[in-house]
Amino acid sequence: MEGLQRMVDSIQYIESHLNKTLTINEIASIAHMSKFHYQRMFHMLTGFTVSEYIRNRRLTLAANDLVHSDSKVIEIALNYGYESPEAFAKAFRKIHGISPSSARKESQSLKAFPKLSFQIQIKGDVEMDYRITEKEAFEVIGKGIRTTTIDGENYKNIASFWEESNSNGFSDRLAKVCGSLGLIGVCMDFDKKQEHLTYFIGAEKQIKDLPKEWEEKRIPASTWAVFPVQGSMPDAMPKVWERIFSEWFPSTNYEHAGGPELEVYLSDENPANEDYYSEIWIPVRKK
Repeated sequence: MEGLQRMVDSIQYIESHLNKTLTINEIASIAHMSKFHYQRMFHMLTGFTVSEYIRNRRLTLAANDLVHSDSKVIEIALNYGYESPEAFAKAFRKIHGISPSSARKESQSLKAFPKLSFQIQIKGDVEMDYRITEKEAFEVIGKGIRTTTIDGENYKNIASFWEESNSNGFSDRLAKVCGSLGLIGVCMDFDKKQEHLTYFIGAEKQIKDLPKEWEEKRIPASTWAVFPVQGSMPDAMPKVWERIFSEWFPSTNYEHAGGPELEVYLSDENPANEDYYSEIWIPVRKK
């Protein structure tokens, strides 16, 4: 599990530089990963984006400094990377619910976000099936939403998006014109901090004239790692995602290639069935 040990090393690097300038390039290099792969790995393993974790840890230490030191608020703000007391106060209030000056009063309730730790285990008790396949670039048609990974908001928004699409007939209309991959959920257009993405419900383009409200997206040619998912939705899919990032990536010679990720729903059966079959497609490259 050398990959997870490198994640541990990167956390230690973050912790020792919380009062210094931190960049994703530097942190990812400690883990010997690309920026994109490191940020995706971090988020899938912890539920936090890298910037969320750094922000929460800095504000935890800042609260401690306010309570246990005589440093001025502006000194503490500057020490943890905030350019002004106003910016610091806004971030502090969002996390702790009170102003920095109020934190110095007795018996104030503050939040503490502890340092992350990874429990490194060699599991190996359940085999993980996958295949590597090549696919040329292709277009998908459908609809998308822009959502945020902060506080796991993307999971709620994506689930609501599927519910809406199923209830208003959009999924049924899309299924009638889908290609061999069936219905596809596409995670794409991640921002630099991995805090926002577009989730697109679509299908391989098979028709020329699209309904006005539908969009078209291009999926680039890639080498794909394809993982089978067996089980009812929505519970089965997140479990396989977790194993991909916590077990498969750290134990193979592949890393994320940085392109869109696909959730492929091949079956016409009820997704709630216990033996429902779907797949996860991730673009990869050899390290």
